[in-house]
Amino acid sequence: MKAAMIHIGNFFFKYRNQPFPLIIVTLFLMTLPPSEIGGSVTAERVKDVVALLILLAGLALRATVIGYAYIQRGGLKKRVYAADLVTEGMFGACRNPLYVGNMLIYAAVFLLHGNPMVVVVGIALFMLVYQCIVYAEEAFLENKFGDAYRAYCADIPRGMLRFGNFAPATHGMVFNAKRVIAKDYSTVSAALLAVLLIEIYRVAGAANALSLPYLSLLVFFVAVVGAATGMVSLLKKRGVFNEATAVC
Repeated sequence: MKAAMIHIGNFFFKYRNQPFPLIIVTLFLMTLPPSEIGGSVTAERVKDVVALLILLAGLALRATVIGYAYIQRGGLKKRVYAADLVTEGMFGACRNPLYVGNMLIYAAVFLLHGNPMVVVVGIALFMLVYQCIVYAEEAFLENKFGDAYRAYCADIPRGMLRFGNFAPATHGMVFNAKRVIAKDYSTVSAALLAVLLIEIYRVAGAANALSLPYLSLLVFFVAVVGAATGMVSLLKKRGVFNEATAVC
């Protein structure tokens, strides 16, 4: 069973940029987001606030990981790879903090949609896929780093955050905000666009005479996020976010 999950994990590690959005879109097209929960608009809004808080927590976790100890995402040639065993920064508090952040973001997106089937199936499916990816990475890392990796696994949890480890794991490190912007602006952009598009989908599905101004405002915000993303991308290409190198 685990061997099969490792094969699945290697597949999704290589091709996740294609099937992940397809899975989300397919689930979302199966049913419209509900406009209320159990007949209560207030409950629906509370649910949305909770989802947004979860999404912000996922983005904040990713920013913390990248800001302190960045590892190259996507491996080498889209295969699982690591040149060094990274154990500092958030990796001293959790073995897979980026994936935990990703799952928080995906869970928030499904919760924002709100249909129970979409929420349960979406979260369960993505948890399974990430478990497979983690198994694939663990097999590679154990084969490459041996006892050092096994000792790391014995000390640091796979998916839980051991917050007590954060201070010693980041001792003497400096948070790199430029790296966070350069490496994760696309994730932030995708998350914001997902929130806006879900809301557009919800409002359009329950269209009425009062919804047009709100829809126009949402479309405007989509354009703003797109323009900001393009600007950050341009600045990145011009080297604005490059890390300074020491001159001897």
